[in-house]
Amino acid sequence: MVMVEQKKKRFALFLATSDSDFVKKTYGGYFNVFVSTFGEEGEQWDLFRVIDGDFPDEKDLDKYDGFVISGSPHDAFADADWIVKLCEVCQKLDEMKKKVLGICFGHQIITRVKGGKIGRARKGADMGLRRISIAKDNEKLRGHFGGEVPASLAIIKCHQDEVLELPESATVLASSEICEVEMFSIGDHLLCIQGHPEYNKEILFEIVDRVLNMKRMEQEFADKAKSTMDTAQPDRDLWQKLCKSFLKGRSEQV
Repeated sequence: MVMVEQKKKRFALFLATSDSDFVKKTYGGYFNVFVSTFGEEGEQWDLFRVIDGDFPDEKDLDKYDGFVISGSPHDAFADADWIVKLCEVCQKLDEMKKKVLGICFGHQIITRVKGGKIGRARKGADMGLRRISIAKDNEKLRGHFGGEVPASLAIIKCHQDEVLELPESATVLASSEICEVEMFSIGDHLLCIQGHPEYNKEILFEIVDRVLNMKRMEQEFADKAKSTMDTAQPDRDLWQKLCKSFLKGRSEQV
């Protein structure tokens, strides 16, 4: 009997933010935060610091089973060279029907690439733990969750921009009182989430403190953001289940 070696799944993280000293010291960088959240044993994950202009060659894109685009302190509607390049690469991945998970800034980049509109959040910046309402009647969500779709999920939010107009081909999967488009999908290959499934309490608090020290946030806003986690936690296990199922193409038949 000839044993056929299974091809190792390969994923790429497009990191659109710089590692803070805290994240470097605590986790060895954001790359490790993402891989520990979305990765599994036996997979290969590659890091591309797109914020520094580091991208894979176009000929290598087909080697990957999926891509994750991180959050960023930059505006997804800006025209810095690396942001324009990221849009071009995402356009190519869309044409190739590659799986792309867009988080926060990544969620907004995909909106831009697919013809939607992004801009400053209508109700202002949002930071802290939020409970968002999940669309129950979506077949894909039922598959990813393996049956029962939760009515709502708690997730850490940290953004000042949002999706103002959805791309024509998009399906809204979650919304909240603060943000109309918390999550959406396009086809079977694009999943976009405004919140941060990869964040935990200590990462949020460090970002809040850093932004506060930069005088880009009022103390009251910072205290309010932190207080959202006094008695609650994000639903990290369920977010992991959803994102991993999407990335690995493991939708369960219901």
